[in-house]
Amino acid sequence: MKLKRISIFIVLLISNLSWCQNSTIEVHKTKNGEIKIQPILHSSFILTYNNKTIYVDPTGGEKLYLGLKSPDIILITDIHGDHLDLITLDSIDTSKAIFIVPKDAASKLPEKYKSKIIVLNNGQGIHRLGFFINAIAMYNLPEVADSKHPKGRGNGYILTADEKRIYISGDTEDIPEMRMLQNIDIAFICMNLPYTMDINQAANAVLEFQPKIVYPLHYRGKDGFSDVKEFKNNVNSKNNTIDVRLLKWYPNN
Repeated sequence: MKLKRISIFIVLLISNLSWCQNSTIEVHKTKNGEIKIQPILHSSFILTYNNKTIYVDPTGGEKLYLGLKSPDIILITDIHGDHLDLITLDSIDTSKAIFIVPKDAASKLPEKYKSKIIVLNNGQGIHRLGFFINAIAMYNLPEVADSKHPKGRGNGYILTADEKRIYISGDTEDIPEMRMLQNIDIAFICMNLPYTMDINQAANAVLEFQPKIVYPLHYRGKDGFSDVKEFKNNVNSKNNTIDVRLLKWYPNN
């Protein structure tokens, strides 16, 4: 039932016909090239480096990916429909893609994808196509039996490319594993109650591990949108060297 409710939420989220492909592309210079980041929807974005393309949690339907370079790597963080969306996966060209996913997500992918899957558990890492991809924990606090995101089921990720370290939080709260991060250049941070954390938890964690650049994402919750402008203010009122960048992740926000 939980998965069904989340799937319905995503269908409603993308039903606004005025929402078309997001043309925003952020460019980050590296020592030997550049990393490009294109937001898609909610927790979905595309990262490109050295002519290799990573789709992170691709959701939202075929229209949002028309004309875009097909993925070389697909990263999936968790089993919920706003991260693992079979309809979207079936609509995009995955012919050359490898899937890097947690074990529980792998079990929900259909047989046609099985030969493409690499399972990473928390703490494991792998080199692929010029990236080092490390899976780290993502989970709710406190750790209780009926947690929406129990420890070990899903993955956050740290991607390293050309000495740039990119953190993708997944659905998590301000866990010790996040707070202890070091030398993060770019961080994608979730914040939506009651599923993950609020803006104060997120800001407090960001201030502790001090990434150079932060993108809030996954900020639509049960009662609407988290106040990402206030998140930015909370961070920069205490540390104005952290670059908090607010992108458009939703059609009506």
